Amino acid sequence: MEEEIQQSEQGIKLEPLQVPAESSHLNKKKKKHHPVVIVARDWKEYLGESLLIIFSVALALIVTEILNNLHEKQQTKEIVSQLRDELIINKKAEEDQYVYHSRIVEMIDSALNDPTFANKFIVAGQVQIKEIINAITPPPHGLLLHDLNDVAWQVAKQNNIFSKIDLSTYSLLNDIYNNQQRITNSEPELARVLLSWESRKPENLRTTLILLRDNFLGWDVGRAQNLLHLYQQAIDKLANY
Repeated sequence: MEEEIQQSEQGIKLEPLQVPAESSHLNKKKKKHHPVVIVARDWKEYLGESLLIIFSVALALIVTEILNNLHEKQQTKEIVSQLRDELIINKKAEEDQYVYHSRIVEMIDSALNDPTFANKFIVAGQVQIKEIINAITPPPHGLLLHDLNDVAWQVAKQNNIFSKIDLSTYSLLNDIYNNQQRITNSEPELARVLLSWESRKPENLRTTLILLRDNFLGWDVGRAQNLLHLYQQAIDKLANY
């Protein structure tokens, strides 16, 4: 019996336990410990970084403000330049128009003093305004010789020109363009006289001529000389901006 057991034990060979390669590798990895690095920073470093951030933001704001100011100054300069150019053109136009309207007034005065000339003004119920102004040199162009522009002035007001120029200059410009508008408004006022039924009646001829003369004097000739003086003042002032 003992011999059988010994033979049985001798017949069984125990193989060593094989560990998988991956498992072994993982075990080696687990055994590795990486050191933790702790950086110690004092309050001076935090303060330095904070000051750097503040300085960067402040610098960016300052640069932006400088660029905006430069852009605004350039824009203001362009607007003022365009406004001055418009005033120069309007001044020349009003100088011509002043002479033109003064001649019309002279022609009306001649008609008032000469009934033969006055009778040419109304023919068969039709107003012959050209009979009054045909003798004018340069050739007649209607009731108004030129348009007085205000495009640059409207642009200037839209861009808040009031905040960029002094009060006296703004007041001067406002006065000029208000007077321009009144001269422009003379055309419908004159048309109201010419197109009314009363003005077409021969018996009202003298009254019609007087109304026309007074309209030209009141709306145009009477304010033209002062307006020309205001033009020059504004042109000189805007040259300094």
